[in-house]
Amino acid sequence: MRVDQLAELFNVSPITIRRDLQFLEDRKKIVRFYGGATANKSEEQALDEINIYRTLIAKYTATLIEDKDILFMNTSSNALQVLEYVEAQNVTVITNNGKAIHAKRQPGVNIILTGGEVRYPKASMVGDYAVRNIQAIHPKKCIIGCKSISYRNGIASSLFNEANINALMLEQTIGSRYIIADHSKVGAVSNFRNCGVESITDLITDELAPEDELEAIRRRGVKVHVVRKKDFDLDFGM
Repeated sequence: MRVDQLAELFNVSPITIRRDLQFLEDRKKIVRFYGGATANKSEEQALDEINIYRTLIAKYTATLIEDKDILFMNTSSNALQVLEYVEAQNVTVITNNGKAIHAKRQPGVNIILTGGEVRYPKASMVGDYAVRNIQAIHPKKCIIGCKSISYRNGIASSLFNEANINALMLEQTIGSRYIIADHSKVGAVSNFRNCGVESITDLITDELAPEDELEAIRRRGVKVHVVRKKDFDLDFGM
């Protein structure tokens, strides 16, 4: 929660709230961030929560894919997870993710690999061959996962050789350009910048993403989709 929310809830001053938050942080009960605080969860609890939201993001993103869509998809494991939930028919996914061959997917989804130099352990396809093939395609949509997204620093990847591929997929797409990112990636900063947030049309994230960051991204002209646990049937085998 944010300081201003807590101050209003308890009818006290923001200074009092900040003092109380400092008291709780000193005892490792919470983790403070700029303007607020969150519960101090164990690393395992935090990872479990992220995985739940990543699945919800994948489920929601799948609903945005329509019959006969042609789309780019990068090497993101969360993007790959979308394939399992696509119900549209005659969908063509063009990806540089070699793992797409063995990924769970619905019968209506067809896979085309970009080709290129295969990098392990992600089985990502990069290099000039992949670039040339991507340059020849202008799909209606793309779904790109990232390491981080912020209104100041844009979209970034952890691997240099994938950053230009992601940027090219976004550039070549003539319609909706979706970035999918769970709350841990929103407002974060990573190594290699792909592009600014102005280069995308939509961000799909979850309800734990910092609202001030989301609002700043909205002001850049990006439509923000926020998935919430209450909107989903959580019985999906996790």
